[in-house]
Amino acid sequence: FMPPLDEGSLLYMPVTLPNVSITEAKRIIQVQDRIIKAVPEVEHVLGKVGRAETSTDPAPVSMFESIIILKPKDQWRSGMTIDKLTAELDAALQFPGVSNAWTMPIRNRIDMLATGIRTPIGVKIFGRDLAQIENLARQVETVVKRVPGATSAYAERVMGGYYLDIVPDRAMLARYGLMIGDLQATIATALGGETVTTTVEGRERYGVSIRYPRDFRSNPRAIASEVLIPLPGGGTVPLGEVARVELVRGPTSIRTENGQLAVYIFVDIRDRDLGGFVEEARQAVVDTIEFPPGAYVVWSGQFEYLERAQARMRLVVPLTLLIIFLLLYLNFRRLTETLIVMLSLPFALVGGVWLMWLLKFNMSVAVAVGFIALAGVAAETGVVMLIYLDAAMREVAAKRAAKGKIFTRADLREAIMLGAVERVRP
Repeated sequence: FMPPLDEGSLLYMPVTLPNVSITEAKRIIQVQDRIIKAVPEVEHVLGKVGRAETSTDPAPVSMFESIIILKPKDQWRSGMTIDKLTAELDAALQFPGVSNAWTMPIRNRIDMLATGIRTPIGVKIFGRDLAQIENLARQVETVVKRVPGATSAYAERVMGGYYLDIVPDRAMLARYGLMIGDLQATIATALGGETVTTTVEGRERYGVSIRYPRDFRSNPRAIASEVLIPLPGGGTVPLGEVARVELVRGPTSIRTENGQLAVYIFVDIRDRDLGGFVEEARQAVVDTIEFPPGAYVVWSGQFEYLERAQARMRLVVPLTLLIIFLLLYLNFRRLTETLIVMLSLPFALVGGVWLMWLLKFNMSVAVAVGFIALAGVAAETGVVMLIYLDAAMREVAAKRAAKGKIFTRADLREAIMLGAVERVRP
């Protein structure tokens, strides 16, 4: 969409499986930061796991962020560029189960605010069932990884969580003379904890909560056998006698957009233009994956900007050329001169294409805007040139008429040379 801006820093945003523990996540990011810091061009690196204690940051523990501050470029190795540095870091940071993504800090915040996608290209799978769309997302991930230019593709694993389900057995509760509220109160105290008193330490107050030890709370069998429900007539009954206790799989997070369930695939590319890559990847997905009724795919990220900009360009470019034509016609009042100037524009644009090839630039919105500006400058140059040529022709024609001679082809050539010299002379 836009050419990359060198912010003087990089943002490394890998993701791993959602069931990773905090201890393992800390170990991974510490190893990653040590590898990054060993690169000569890196000044500082700061890694973060998960999110801050705020509702505005939805990052899970499986999402890492490392801000890499780079040294001034005069301290870099000879021939090193930002693209080569990113490729070197990416090759050094290949961990099993970890998908890498590279961007820059400011650019990442803009992309996240605009589309929610932290990579140049994002794929959004919409549907009615989370398990179904996660399966589709994994298939899309596999297909997109094989497209030339893709450096990484990662589909969110939304069904990787485990939940403790306690389902009351109403018949058994009635047999023991218990109510649902009795069961819920015991579970809330034993597993969730309950504040029973307050202790005063100097000028500070602390709540004292009680609940079962972690060993009992983390094992479904222990919960079923060790959590005891008090009976109305005295005595207790194990929780497993009056309820079914089990671990079930479920979503770690539920993402919705426009009222529909969604799963995102994050795609990072290198040495490919956005439009060409998405066109090829989209065709590969269509040819390989069959979407069930109610499920569909949307391509997002910077590509979403590109599509919007291209839609505007389809209107802006013809309108710009029309305005240039009208202004030229109002200036010359003759169609011939107007067409001469307009026909010079394609030759100026060809020079721009050659310059893009020489500098190895991909087509982007910034380049398109540059071509529009180039067309305006070329039109202006043509107008000035025609004005000088007209003035030179009138001057030469007047001289020939004063001598009683007709205006010949040689006089025309002389007028063109004179006008061109007058135009380019400071």
